[in-house]
Amino acid sequence: MSLGDEHGFGDSARADDGYGGSGQTRTRLPERAGDPYGGARRGGRSSSRSLVTVVGVVVLLIAAIAFANRGGDGSAAQDATRDQPRTAPTAASGDRPVRTKTGAIPTGYAHDAQGAQSAAANYSVALGSAEMFSTDPRHAIVDTVYAPDVAARRRSELDNAYSSEKFLSNIGLDKDGTAPSGQTFVSRIIPVGTKIISLSGNTASVEVWYTSLFGLSGEASTNPVSESWYTTTYQLAWVGNDWKITDFQQKDGPVPVGRDQKASTADDMTKAVEEYGGFTYAR
Repeated sequence: MSLGDEHGFGDSARADDGYGGSGQTRTRLPERAGDPYGGARRGGRSSSRSLVTVVGVVVLLIAAIAFANRGGDGSAAQDATRDQPRTAPTAASGDRPVRTKTGAIPTGYAHDAQGAQSAAANYSVALGSAEMFSTDPRHAIVDTVYAPDVAARRRSELDNAYSSEKFLSNIGLDKDGTAPSGQTFVSRIIPVGTKIISLSGNTASVEVWYTSLFGLSGEASTNPVSESWYTTTYQLAWVGNDWKITDFQQKDGPVPVGRDQKASTADDMTKAVEEYGGFTYAR
């Protein structure tokens, strides 16, 4: 796995330097002046597509009514679903969420499955943030989320990656890691769900499924903000009365089918990034 994988860097970062991830973010050239986000890339739905959609909804509704009104005690259906894995919802459990933080990162998680999942989700958000592109904030993040015996090594590896002018150029940033004038750099992770793979004593393995927004918003951007989907498996250890990362593995997806929506303009995307703050996910 290359160093950039924990941030979801895509093809534009992967080109020649080995720092990019295995994601699907692609660099797109503007398709029309003043709108690098492809405002004209997708047109409105055609009348035939709208008709197909309406018919599909009607068919589903009829099927649902028939299922609800059919006879029998439903034992066969119950037997069929009994063997299916059940989702453990990432929702309020009644336990108090963490109330402490280190810098801007929530810390002090419970020594249980819920605490491990919350830690993995929040650490994903921190590791995928734009702050990772500045030296001091990056060091603070690494020291907070990684186990002490791992943090020093990761700091060195990430410093080498983020100081590479070629790497920064491939993702559209200046050599000092800042966005070009008139553009806004976006790097944000939004967890969709978490899953405990294993939990035993002071170690845990947690999967985080998330979507990643990455790119540059601005009229002159040739690397517009796009979304990618990943699942990262974090190996956690209970160190100093908290969960800390010792290792991770990332893979693509699951990736949903894209809707037929028109991409926003550069101005709208910039405003959204500046006006909407991110969340923490501790329960």
